[in-house]
Amino acid sequence: MEFELRRAKEKLEKEQRERKEKAKLKLERERKAKQEALRQREAFEAAQRARRLEAAEAEAKANEQMEEERLAGRGVMFYRILEAVLYQGDGDKIKLPTSCFTELSEQGAFEKGPLHFSVSVILQESPSEMQKSETQSHRTTHAGVLEFTAGEGSVGLPPHVWSNLFPAEIPTSKLVEVRYVWLPKGTFAKLQPNEFGFSDIPNHKAVLETSLRQHATLSEGDILRVNHGSLTYNLRVLELRPSSSVSVLETDIEVDIIGSDLDAEKTTQNMLRPLIFGKSESGVVDEGSYMYYKFSLDENVWNRISSGDAEIEIKIDQQTQDGDTDLYVSKHPLLFPTRHQHGWSSHDIGSKVLVLSSKDQSLGPGTYSIGIYGYKGKTSYYVSAIIQETSKPKLGQQSTILSSVAEADTIECRNCKHYIPSRTIALHEAYCSRHNIICKHPSCGVVLRIEEAKNHVHCEKCGNAFQTGEIDKHMKVFHEPLHCPCGIVLEKEQMVQHQSHDCPLRLVTCRFCGDMVQAGTSAADVRDRLRGLSEHESVCGSRTAPCDSCGRSVMLKDMDIHQVAVHQKN
Repeated sequence: MEFELRRAKEKLEKEQRERKEKAKLKLERERKAKQEALRQREAFEAAQRARRLEAAEAEAKANEQMEEERLAGRGVMFYRILEAVLYQGDGDKIKLPTSCFTELSEQGAFEKGPLHFSVSVILQESPSEMQKSETQSHRTTHAGVLEFTAGEGSVGLPPHVWSNLFPAEIPTSKLVEVRYVWLPKGTFAKLQPNEFGFSDIPNHKAVLETSLRQHATLSEGDILRVNHGSLTYNLRVLELRPSSSVSVLETDIEVDIIGSDLDAEKTTQNMLRPLIFGKSESGVVDEGSYMYYKFSLDENVWNRISSGDAEIEIKIDQQTQDGDTDLYVSKHPLLFPTRHQHGWSSHDIGSKVLVLSSKDQSLGPGTYSIGIYGYKGKTSYYVSAIIQETSKPKLGQQSTILSSVAEADTIECRNCKHYIPSRTIALHEAYCSRHNIICKHPSCGVVLRIEEAKNHVHCEKCGNAFQTGEIDKHMKVFHEPLHCPCGIVLEKEQMVQHQSHDCPLRLVTCRFCGDMVQAGTSAADVRDRLRGLSEHESVCGSRTAPCDSCGRSVMLKDMDIHQVAVHQKN
């Protein structure tokens, strides 16, 4: 019995030991599994970090290599220190000495595509200015090359390059470093005008494209000057892709133009303020200055006007007694109407109203500018543009009135020449001869009250009738000689006609580039003259573009003939 108890006890102890060993082994396996999982996770994270580091190093190495290739010029090592000389020209192309042509040619630079150069200012300062110069970054821009005709030791810089290297200051040192570089073709550019109104230019991206044709490069931080007729806009280059400096030759660039960050109330330049139909805007204009507004005429409103159901009424309510204004209106692309160039005008003293209706051949859908000119003194005003419904007489009303007049027994008054009923003609003539007088001017004949006759005067030159207080303004506005930039001297109405249709310096819209250019003389080519092309359009139309139908390169001025002759398109 005792033996069996001992065996049972030993068996129990053995089973307990085995269970403890199994539990211990299980814990050990779980511990090792956790350690292995932790090790694998750490290894995975380490591998990820290594890959990220490798990618970052590869990217840094690629950027460094790209920068080295750009600076090194892809095997072309050209570097000169030259004295900057300003020359008048457009674009960003510089003039280099003849020796530079030889050096670049020997290194095969001309076989690598268009030539691009970085141009940097070399600061030469006294020791007292050294500390100040260390805080300033060296100004650098990029340029193409126009020709190799500059004098030895000098480089010709156009105004674009000069102003970006030496902005608004007289340079103490004109030494610049010219280095050959390779630039990638640009794909994106973000620009910001320094002035208001650039987006008001009709087809302003076409105007920008025309300006960029004169450039070979763009660099971040540069100021790009865009001329549109007599207007000049400065656009700052904020961002470029794929590099901070790019080539703009033979490439399509996506352009993003953001608004100016200047305060509209503090600007001193002309700008177009939006004017909403039916809403008045207040303003103040100084003598000799202009204030400009704009409104748009859409198709719906134009349909009402063209059908005779409505008309546009532009009104100026003058708030200042001592001042006076003139009103000018133009249709775009003439953005800023002036005394010499406008489509419509009003010169009444005090408040004035200008009505535009379907009778005006120049009226149509589009954008219009209103110019308020300070003729005398500082003037406060309210300006408004209203779509006014026209009042049409009822059917039969006018004919009834005419018939009643015709049927009445009337006699012509010997004084005022009006037809008066015969039963009252004696009483009328007695009253009329005492109180009324007829103007003796040959082209007038208006009947005036005797007390009003002394204020009724006629212009000695044109014969129009005015009040005594209006004749001085009329003589100054309409008959004072005006000088056109082309050299001709005319009075106001002839000058408006001259600058609208005849002046070779007048601004017209090129049918090929969309830019506002001087009309100039007729084209040199006889065929272009027969097509009615101006001097600029003859040159601009010589550019080629692929045909939409066949892909052939055709001159822009021959595209319509090509479409008809080859593709039988109307």
